[in-house]
Amino acid sequence: MSSTITLASMLDFLVDTPMFRDLEPEELSEIVPIMQVQRLRDGQILFREGDRGDSWYVLYEGEVEVLKDAGIQQRSITFLSTRACIGEMAILDGSRRSATVRAARPSTVFRFQKGAFDRLLDDESLGAYKLVYQMARLLAARQRETTARLAELIDQDVAQPLRPKLEPLVDSSRVNE
Repeated sequence: MSSTITLASMLDFLVDTPMFRDLEPEELSEIVPIMQVQRLRDGQILFREGDRGDSWYVLYEGEVEVLKDAGIQQRSITFLSTRACIGEMAILDGSRRSATVRAARPSTVFRFQKGAFDRLLDDESLGAYKLVYQMARLLAARQRETTARLAELIDQDVAQPLRPKLEPLVDSSRVNE
């Protein structure tokens, strides 16, 4: 994990990150001042399922694991690596965190605090609006992928007992498209 992150390396990273790719230099200059660097130790929790969503993040380096509460234990959902956007759902809709995220190895994230980001939106920052648009596109892509996976699962023999419960989920997702 690199020890020093320069402004130049931050900017290079951001322009190569899909979430920020469409921002012009002056729009990036509105966003960078609210960005905080946060380092995570291996196993450190970034946020827990049910926490208030007070920030969203972009993974600068390392890897994080997304976990979902499953009764008394947690189930690993996926691993995210460099350039992944994390925690944007809670920022957009004000809901609680839908999963726990912890560092799978030493990691660095860029943190965007909700209050500071909301102030940019209130000030009609075009860069902030472009980021919200990118978040919406990202969430739409994730929804389409989830719908496709559910549809595949319904077709598997092993899922037959769950079919009556899964089909309405797939149908409602397709209606939303």
